[in-house]
Amino acid sequence: MDKGQLKAVQQKLLNEIEVTQHKITEYTELCKPIAPENAIGRISRMDAINNKSVVEAALRQAKNKMQQLKVMQTKITDADFGSCIKCKKHIPLGRLMIRPHSKFCVNCAQ
Repeated sequence: MDKGQLKAVQQKLLNEIEVTQHKITEYTELCKPIAPENAIGRISRMDAINNKSVVEAALRQAKNKMQQLKVMQTKITDADFGSCIKCKKHIPLGRLMIRPHSKFCVNCAQ
């Protein structure tokens, strides 16, 4: 991977970290408990509890993605950055631009 490609992947990583951090903040706000004194109906309360569960799952995924992005950010200067950790083949630049926290090539990820 040449320096220009590495710079592009590094910028993509920074952008993804920023977006993911925003999502984590948003999901954390949405996961706050629903106060019982709120005058909403029984069905609406059940719907709100269900929505809260969905948001909690999205929050877990966003935190996991953030952790992976931070790991890749520390490894971007390594000589083997951009190589699949399973087969050691080069991960295509397009895959790294779409999913900068990829550790595997497309074949090994399946």
